[in-house]
Amino acid sequence: MDLSTSFLGLQLKNPVVPSSSPLSYKLSTLKEMEDAGAAAVVMYSLFEEQIELEVHSLDRYLTHGTESYAEAVSYFPDLTQFQSRPDAYLEDIRKAKEALSIPVIGSLNGISTGGWIRYAKMIEQAGADAIELNMYFLSTDPEMRCDQVEDMYANLLVDIRRSITIPIAVKLSPFFSALPNFARRLVRAGANGLVLFNRFYQPDIDIEGLDVVPSLTLSDSDELRLPLRWIAILYGQVDTDLALMSGVHTAEDVIKSLMAGAGVAMMASELLRKGARRIHEILLEIENWLVEHEYESVRQLRGSMSQQSVAAPAAFVRANYMRMLQSFSLEDAR
Repeated sequence: MDLSTSFLGLQLKNPVVPSSSPLSYKLSTLKEMEDAGAAAVVMYSLFEEQIELEVHSLDRYLTHGTESYAEAVSYFPDLTQFQSRPDAYLEDIRKAKEALSIPVIGSLNGISTGGWIRYAKMIEQAGADAIELNMYFLSTDPEMRCDQVEDMYANLLVDIRRSITIPIAVKLSPFFSALPNFARRLVRAGANGLVLFNRFYQPDIDIEGLDVVPSLTLSDSDELRLPLRWIAILYGQVDTDLALMSGVHTAEDVIKSLMAGAGVAMMASELLRKGARRIHEILLEIENWLVEHEYESVRQLRGSMSQQSVAAPAAFVRANYMRMLQSFSLEDAR
């Protein structure tokens, strides 16, 4: 059975790709995922603000008490504890490239134009086969228009594209008012692929401690529906590779992703729960399904249930909402 597919111009042996997560912190886990059948791996993200925070922390330690007597060497920290995070990250990419035979995709989350460009260059020089840009800007200023936000994304992508030659995937949030138009604009700006969608962890409120606290909840298959819908709408309308992320847990989820038009399905929560071996199980289930339904390759699936291919394309827009309301009954809920 031919499970091969492509994403970002990379020829992949199958459509299952572990997304950016703590699983890529250790080289041993990366090897486990490759042995289980992963077609490529996306490294954990390099966060520019974390780098800046550590630099300021080191500077504070080095300058604290400098007016004291010269023998006060205890003021100086153990510099081995302040390994430069970019250096450590780039070394992890180099080691991954040496140890793995599958593509290694770097992941970057920046905060400044200079930072995005600088670290993107470093990731390319470290040997990454491609880079995933986690572009996320939360506009809280009521004076800022939506076109200004989109301009910021597109202009930044143009600058990064001019600075590196490896393929670029842009990981997007679903919070854009005209996503198809914006997707086309990103492709024109230099994106080789789009990842739908970035799954942001929303803060919670501690009503006893009166504090805003981080909250981590792993995904489930119900979350597949949002990216599935948009992949199906964008496929054939935007000339780029598409990856579906959020809610991929089963072979059925991967098959749905391909049918909607994705080239790959990215997963993390399922692997965090059940380990790298789960990739092997899912691939076997995909192959069995293809045989049972008389497919010869996963390429035959790609886009077969996209908006441009189905008999009733309105099912992906408002008509689907009305149909759902009409079909619901209180008896079903009980």
